[in-house]
Amino acid sequence: MRFQRFTEGCYDSSMFIQFNPNPKSNRVGDCVIRAICKVTDKSWDEIYSDVCLEGFIQKDMPSSNAVWGMYLIRNGFLRVPAPNTCPHCYTVADFCKDHPQGKYVLATGSHVIASIDGNYYDSWDSGQEVVAYIFKEVSHV
Repeated sequence: MRFQRFTEGCYDSSMFIQFNPNPKSNRVGDCVIRAICKVTDKSWDEIYSDVCLEGFIQKDMPSSNAVWGMYLIRNGFLRVPAPNTCPHCYTVADFCKDHPQGKYVLATGSHVIASIDGNYYDSWDSGQEVVAYIFKEVSHV
């Protein structure tokens, strides 16, 4: 794997694809729902409802990492750590270049992004965000 910092002006955003399934085109506060919509091919309403139900079961908020993480696990994803070679500089764009196949949900410290077959899908270009951990699709449920 190659690790590159994009702070020197060589940032490549060609893997970014605009995606916002929110019915009201909101861009704030629902990144988890948007990312899960993309990797599961389900509607925003369906994912929001399902993740809220998971939150109800756990008695926690749907935005809690434990809640949406468990939803992904129950739906064929496995949580894997981000590479530790450069934990403070491995970006979403780096990850996509290194993973040209597969479906992933990437978590940063404060944001969640969908990655499919080497592209990342978001309502804004989040390619410079640093990846903290990853959910990888291991089986289609």
